[in-house]
Amino acid sequence: MLNEEDNSFRDSISTIDAKGKRAWIFPKIPKGKLYERRKWVSYFLLLFLFAAPFVKVNHHQFMMFNVVERRFNLFGFPFWPQDFHIFVIIMIIGVVGLALFTVAFGRIFCGWFCPQTIFMEMLFRRIEFWIDGDRGAQIRLAKQEWNSEKIRKRLTKWVIFFVISFWIANVFLAYLISSDKLILLVKEGPANNTSTLIALFIFTAVFYFIYAWFREQVCIIACPYGRMQGVLLDDKSINVAYDHVRGEKVIGRAKFNKNEDRAASGKGDCIDCGLCVHVCPTGIDIRHGTQLECVNCTACIDECDDIMEKVGLPKGLIRYASEDEIVKNEPFVFTNRMKGYAAILAILTGVFIGMLFLRNEVEATILRLPGQLFQHKGDKISNVYTYKIVNKTSIDFDKVHFELVSPKGVIKMVGNRYFKVPKEGITEGTLFIEIDQAVLESDKTKLQLEIYNDKDLIDNETTNFLGPRSFD
Repeated sequence: MLNEEDNSFRDSISTIDAKGKRAWIFPKIPKGKLYERRKWVSYFLLLFLFAAPFVKVNHHQFMMFNVVERRFNLFGFPFWPQDFHIFVIIMIIGVVGLALFTVAFGRIFCGWFCPQTIFMEMLFRRIEFWIDGDRGAQIRLAKQEWNSEKIRKRLTKWVIFFVISFWIANVFLAYLISSDKLILLVKEGPANNTSTLIALFIFTAVFYFIYAWFREQVCIIACPYGRMQGVLLDDKSINVAYDHVRGEKVIGRAKFNKNEDRAASGKGDCIDCGLCVHVCPTGIDIRHGTQLECVNCTACIDECDDIMEKVGLPKGLIRYASEDEIVKNEPFVFTNRMKGYAAILAILTGVFIGMLFLRNEVEATILRLPGQLFQHKGDKISNVYTYKIVNKTSIDFDKVHFELVSPKGVIKMVGNRYFKVPKEGITEGTLFIEIDQAVLESDKTKLQLEIYNDKDLIDNETTNFLGPRSFD
């Protein structure tokens, strides 16, 4: 382990040098068993991310996050502003689930499932390797004068990065405004949708800035999850970890000498090759222990295993392990803390499932017109109401009408008695309800109404009816 005086690395981050300027990271091309698995996971998630807004389930977009209109689709289930409490529960479940996952398995989410890491490491970085070459070639190219080779490579990379950023921005817009609307805007042409085009180029510029320049600093500086990690992790959490007990032993790490008996010399199994540092996409030294910059991408595990195999030492010097496993040789256990998070997660999931079963696909709201009292119409009392019907289904309602269940009275619509509520749409209007004064028992009577689409009952609603305080 490091001595106390060696902890100066915690005073700064890997992407900032001693003068406060940007220290560019040039990682080595990763390779190995875990990297291959990550590639397949990333390919699947990239396919999902790009396809999700264009896939329909029961005529609903598979995934949509229309923040402006507060309309969300999750796995084909539509959530309207009236369902916002359900969406909030989903977000809380996500946070608690991520907290449980972090307490148990550290920041593995960042290395394997986070869109930022997937785009950066499995798309943009691989294009960069293809154009600029491996670590050494990239360092030489960065120091090289601006000759024809450097200009050609830089322009090629920047153009490809811009095209991909524009593509991502379009997909991002499909998540926000719906794929159908995006396709319609494309068909209408940019000249007829200037504001949308400007927004699209703003998104493109943001993505281009992130993946062409800001890069791994999103994980190190901008992402709050790295800070959460320091609060959530403990000695029983599994992380990408360096086995300092085995790597340092008595004397510490030292260069490999094939003619010596390393076990007898007291030297650690770490041969201090530095390749775990060179392959790291955030530029850290995993041998310093758990750091907020580490995204658990496993590149150092693959690189170290390859070196251990070449020098004839056991693999696993860097591996998924907890601090207690390394120091105390204790296996992973599901702690009380994890059980607490799991219990909260189970309760929230139960509440969410209950809300789904209680959720209505049609919601009607009938309210008395504010500021209006009752009106006398002979022996009858009249109240005016506004109504709003939300159709969350993928079916048009063509013959919607109201029926007054109790007490007996007459409904008079402003407009036609039958009206239409389009699929995934809202219809609003005004109606009058007239009731015989003799039927009213007090100055405030509760009304029960039913809403039908032709002969099918789609919802029911209650509201108040105002009348005179005293009756002769």
